[in-house]
Amino acid sequence: MHGFANPARFLRMARWLTPLLLVAGLVLTAVAMFWGVFATPADRLMGETVRILYLHVPAAWLGMGGWTMIAIASVVELVWRHPLAAIAARAAAVPGAVFTAVCLVTGSIWGRPAWGTWWVWDGRLTSMLVLLFLYFGYLALAGAAQRDMSAGAGGNRVTAIFGLVGAVNIPIINRSVIWWNSLHQPPSITLGNSAIDTVFLLPLLLATLGFSLLFAGIVLARMRTLLAQVQTEARLRRRALS
Repeated sequence: MHGFANPARFLRMARWLTPLLLVAGLVLTAVAMFWGVFATPADRLMGETVRILYLHVPAAWLGMGGWTMIAIASVVELVWRHPLAAIAARAAAVPGAVFTAVCLVTGSIWGRPAWGTWWVWDGRLTSMLVLLFLYFGYLALAGAAQRDMSAGAGGNRVTAIFGLVGAVNIPIINRSVIWWNSLHQPPSITLGNSAIDTVFLLPLLLATLGFSLLFAGIVLARMRTLLAQVQTEARLRRRALS
């Protein structure tokens, strides 16, 4: 794990991996969206609204996946003091928040014809909204820690602890439709089983893979940007002290 702690080594790897992930993600996402929107039939129950599935499900997956990455990076930062862990967590926060917001918006668009309302306060929707607020809180803490250089490692530790505490919401989101009586449909894809017909499942899995590659490419690009900012600020401080 510490083999990539050296910023120069990480940047060499990310320089070619970032465009590869972004291009592959764009191609797979474009194919999946065309396949799902134009080549699949309307659903027997949901009709044409089923097509929002190919954006809503990957967005929900990556909203939760983004915070999972924050939690893992926070553990690495607190336990092993990995120098890139805080940067990785901060890099995942913005795209994670964006995908969470997309999940909520597309869910509301789907809910209007399905439930007759844009919003219901059920377990799944409420816990996803809490996740969006957690992202906002994390970004505010990370920004404050970066601006207040006097906080040093202490500010980063507070942000990492917040990232760990917020991870409690992830299993709540995952199990909410089982624990509480909810308008939201139960899990459609589980290990070894799927309630979704293959004609819809295949483009959905391809869209999820494509958006995941895009997410990874965006995180690497943001890590490179954040690392460049840290290095620039360090050089400016050294010049000021000299």
